[in-house]
Amino acid sequence: MSSVTYKGCYTVRPMEPTKCERVPLSEWDQIGTITHVPTIYFYRPTSQDKDNVNTVASTLKDALSRALVPFYPLAGRLHWINKGRLELDCNAMGVHFIEAESSLTLENLGDFSPSSEYNNLVPNVDYTLPIHELPVVLIQLTNFKCGGFSISLNTSHAVADGPSALHFLCEWARLSRGELLQTAPLFDRTVFRAGEPPLMPLTECRVHKDQFIHPPLLLGQTNNTEERKKKTTVVILKLTKTQVETLKKTANESNSGHARCYTRYESVTGHVWRTACKARGHKEDQPTALGVCVDSRSRMEPPLPKGYFGNATLDTVATSLAGDLVSKPLGYACSRIREAIERVTDEYVRTGIEFLKNQEDLSRFQDLYAIGSEKGPFYGNPNLGVVSWLTLPIYGVDFGWGKEVYMGPGTHDFDGDSLLLPGPDGEGSVLLALCLQVPHMDTFKKHFYQDINVSESCQD
Repeated sequence: MSSVTYKGCYTVRPMEPTKCERVPLSEWDQIGTITHVPTIYFYRPTSQDKDNVNTVASTLKDALSRALVPFYPLAGRLHWINKGRLELDCNAMGVHFIEAESSLTLENLGDFSPSSEYNNLVPNVDYTLPIHELPVVLIQLTNFKCGGFSISLNTSHAVADGPSALHFLCEWARLSRGELLQTAPLFDRTVFRAGEPPLMPLTECRVHKDQFIHPPLLLGQTNNTEERKKKTTVVILKLTKTQVETLKKTANESNSGHARCYTRYESVTGHVWRTACKARGHKEDQPTALGVCVDSRSRMEPPLPKGYFGNATLDTVATSLAGDLVSKPLGYACSRIREAIERVTDEYVRTGIEFLKNQEDLSRFQDLYAIGSEKGPFYGNPNLGVVSWLTLPIYGVDFGWGKEVYMGPGTHDFDGDSLLLPGPDGEGSVLLALCLQVPHMDTFKKHFYQDINVSESCQD
């Protein structure tokens, strides 16, 4: 029985008239994950007084209505046009705002580790509906018995990547506090030639050979249908600052003196990749791919303007044999990851756009398994995706009643999905939110910490 009771669903529209137009999306908006991505923030009790609960809801809705004026495309709807391509209809249809109550207290949630309870705290997206009937953004305010509350967002990845979604959230919070907009969003996608025809034929598109390949399958399998069906579980694992530094030191022991030191992301992600291979029991000759999300904003020439709103993060793929990852030093895994990241240059982005513009149909590049399709790329076994929020300002989001007590990625239940977040202590710890098939999780946790302890003892 659910602990959450839904009190109402409201449509919040822009407070003032906004542009009504069809906006072409860039190729980067239309590949990879095009479903909704959830995040959730929990806040301390302000008061158990019912009038105060109503004040929170009305303040949030009023600020949201004002935020949707500059962020007007978020009040629109996506439309399929042809050949697996999408367009955004800026029609002011609005954002869904759900109000709910929970019979639990924040204390009942313990350390806020992902659980089935989260499913009731994050707005549900009904993917059986046509895409043009789905809001681009859905929000849920859940009031807890103790007077605390959570605010969760489900945001279409076809319209916003992580930095853009966070930009909207922070500006909405700013308006809720009674302050003015700080950074206006820029929706002009001409930098990525959105909606324009190709400049060259496919035969002249010199994309990197690994840029648009589908990740490998398990040895002996001809598809990933069975792997997609397997039951998964989610954990959040913490690395202390000392453990992170140990991984960086271990990674850089095999780094040549001429190379830049491996970063926190490269070191931790290399460790996660190796550990997943061990936990899954891969054969030495099992090919495995790691999806790495790279923000191209500062890699473009010139860099994208501040406030660019859309998808400027794109996936690049690191590949290896599982046997090499496990048998070689951690620095080897890091070197494969760095090689993938450093591919993302202005030329890489622009040639990728030309390649995609020449495709007859984009659907094979879209991660649609959340809505029942098996066409898109699958980063489950034997593969992995590690998204970094390490440098995003995800903490300290204050809507007027103080900063959050916890923020997390909401629900992620696809094998191989993982996310790195900075620890909320601000002292250098790192959190890994990870989804794996149930039989692999305990072994993963064992190796994840055991291998760091081995490294620490070797360095003593």
